[in-house]
Amino acid sequence: MPATLNHRFDGPEGAPVIVLGSPLGADGRVWDAIVPALVATHRVLRFDTRGHGGSELPPGTPTMSDLAEDVVALADQYAIERFTYAGISLAGALGLAVALDAPERLDRLVVCCSGAKLGEAAGWHERAALVRRDGVGAVAETVVGRWFTPEYAAREPAVVADTLAMLRACPAEGYAAACDAVATFDARARLAAVTAPTLVIAAERDPSTPVALSEEVAAGIPGARLVLVPDAAHLVIVEKADEVAEILVDFLSGA
Repeated sequence: MPATLNHRFDGPEGAPVIVLGSPLGADGRVWDAIVPALVATHRVLRFDTRGHGGSELPPGTPTMSDLAEDVVALADQYAIERFTYAGISLAGALGLAVALDAPERLDRLVVCCSGAKLGEAAGWHERAALVRRDGVGAVAETVVGRWFTPEYAAREPAVVADTLAMLRACPAEGYAAACDAVATFDARARLAAVTAPTLVIAAERDPSTPVALSEEVAAGIPGARLVLVPDAAHLVIVEKADEVAEILVDFLSGA
């Protein structure tokens, strides 16, 4: 049963829809600096992953396909037959699941700072257990420390503080459930089945999802394009918002 997702729309009604997904522990605010560039041509739909923000967390251990089903059900709620999907980190993997499970729904796909397999299952289960025991605060500082380059963190301490507060506010069980979904996700053998025109964005200094993971996704999806954003870490949509916005606008225009 799909979860009911907290969400918001920006941009003109009737325009093509682009759905934006956020990293593990975060919500749609991480896209704030990108949205103004997108609403010129698109209706932007941001959502909180199940168990994050105001989104429902159904019982049971979810898979990435369950998270993808949530997004498709959200589109169904508004009779959105086709949409572009752009996701970063956890939500990038979620986008691959949408592309594989519901290919008829996608116009285009953007996979940012993500991979077809994100680390080893044991590590994710360990993180889930830690968060269930001690809360998201137990991992928040380490996580955010990997999301920005040290130079950016020193230059924009308020952004880092806001991001840290966002993670600490994430419900522990929602964060842990998403960890469990990532632990079982492995789409590497299925990448060739992705039919949506695909853009893969990597950040040069990303320690969370190294460039090699993006290269693997781009190499596996027929016709995919890889763009490397220099001198940025994992949360590239914040650290290099203007550059990423330009890349996305070009892709959405068919360039």
